[in-house]
Amino acid sequence: MKKEARLLLEKAIDSLIISIEHFNRPSDRGRVPTVLIMLDHAFEMLLKAAILHKGGRIREKRAPQTIGFDACVRKALSNADIKFLTLEQALQLQTINGLRDAAQHHLVKISEQHFYIHAQGGLTLYRDIMSKVFSKDLKTELPERVLPISTTPPTDLVTVFDNDVKEIRKLLGSGQRRRVEATAKLRSLAIVDAALRGERLQPSRGQLAKLAGAIANGTKWHKLFLGVASVNMTATGNGPSLDLRISKKEGIPIHLVPEGTQGATVVGVKRVNELGYYSLGRNQVAQKIGLSGPKTTAMIWHLKLRDNIEYFKEFKIGASYFARYSSKTVEAIKKALQNANIDKIWNAYKHRSN
Repeated sequence: MKKEARLLLEKAIDSLIISIEHFNRPSDRGRVPTVLIMLDHAFEMLLKAAILHKGGRIREKRAPQTIGFDACVRKALSNADIKFLTLEQALQLQTINGLRDAAQHHLVKISEQHFYIHAQGGLTLYRDIMSKVFSKDLKTELPERVLPISTTPPTDLVTVFDNDVKEIRKLLGSGQRRRVEATAKLRSLAIVDAALRGERLQPSRGQLAKLAGAIANGTKWHKLFLGVASVNMTATGNGPSLDLRISKKEGIPIHLVPEGTQGATVVGVKRVNELGYYSLGRNQVAQKIGLSGPKTTAMIWHLKLRDNIEYFKEFKIGASYFARYSSKTVEAIKKALQNANIDKIWNAYKHRSN
């Protein structure tokens, strides 16, 4: 591992441990902002270490500073040579970053169960990235006395939102004195929902007032927070070994827009240079997997990779059409070849009826 990547990874782990320590501390003074700030910092350092480790750059040419959080997520999500994040993981990172921004610069009030979901989910995501990019088990980096987050986990985001909205409605009905508290609590819900929809993370005062009015009038929360309504939280294991991840329900309603669009976040940005993502021709794929061109085509046919936009796209340039593949195609074929009989696949391909 490169020295710079190693030092960034050490710094990332330090920040993660501090966030866990403050989550589990008995005092509530400064607890929420400290956990969010340190967890967010841990992820930025981890992303930068991972990008360097995979041969990428974290500083633009002649730039005095390294790239920021959003740019790190964008590289890890859509750069074909670096990519190590899924869409759901990018959404989770945006959520944590948005909550951190509100906690550091303004007011945000978050229920303990809601807070737990993002902390435990963040720890799971951190563990996943460590394993995928660095082939390291996070448990080996944590002191034995550290318990990751909690042993009594709520894992249902829908139930948490239901309870939080009921509490907000109660606060709104208690008069003007409780409205600031209700707005701070509502802000955390709006940030999470916006992140899951790929939109602006920090809601305006007008947006919060509109949401508060709808909640006070009895509107069901799933009609207001469409991003949250479109995902599940999946849980495996229990106690300190619990893994908590965002998973799709019926498809996360992300709208792709050009980079630089006002109010858009990382996952809402369309790949500006799609040829950079679909960077491989068939022969280049064949060279990387060690097969002949025709047998590579047979594997692509067998796995139906041309039917999946994550792997294949056809481009029209002038009057000509060009078939292009992403680097994920190489990964998919290599994985399939571990258990597949290429001769049988080749024979089936040659005798296919279409």
